[in-house]
Amino acid sequence: MEVSEIIGRAVLERKKPGDRFIVAIVGAPGAGKTTIAGELYAALNEKSAGSAAILSMDGFHLDNSVLEARGILDIKGAPQTFDASGFAATLQRVRTGNQNVAIPVFDRQMDMARAGASVIEVAAEIIIVEGNYLFLERAQWAQLALYYDLKIFIDVPMSTLEDRLVKRWISHGFNPVAAKERVQKNDLINAEIVLQESLPADIVISPLNSYQS
Repeated sequence: MEVSEIIGRAVLERKKPGDRFIVAIVGAPGAGKTTIAGELYAALNEKSAGSAAILSMDGFHLDNSVLEARGILDIKGAPQTFDASGFAATLQRVRTGNQNVAIPVFDRQMDMARAGASVIEVAAEIIIVEGNYLFLERAQWAQLALYYDLKIFIDVPMSTLEDRLVKRWISHGFNPVAAKERVQKNDLINAEIVLQESLPADIVISPLNSYQS
């Protein structure tokens, strides 16, 4: 069974008709959250058009100019390089569900967030939230857990994460040595933060699509 199918079944089993339902998908960098969220979005909207929408934490990256001014551009992707309070405020509006909500979307090619690049419509009853730090116990992040109806954690071995992340940076133009250095000095450190400092999930899904609740 596909991961998105497992999550989709869990959502539909728990969701009450007519209510807005927020499912949060978390994992370390390279765990496949964005892909899984996209597959779940497609599957849910195939069953009922317009029923699902995606809200990605990546849209709340602080701009490179801000990170550079703060001296943290080299650790972009770490918790302190996101607008956690802005993300929480957006989640609160989405949770209420009584208005359309414009949201930012991160453009990987431009390496920046585009404001108002997507809209979560009132009609969308299932909101798929995905990101690394959604369950983090740190200040500003811990409040986010209040908004989730279902918490999913994608558990991927560190060796697999490292391999995927090196390939990702190579695809962005880094040579293999530079790609591996960036992964080891930033991405894997962030992966450890996710693994060590996240609140428990309702369902943990392994790479083999088995899970525990």
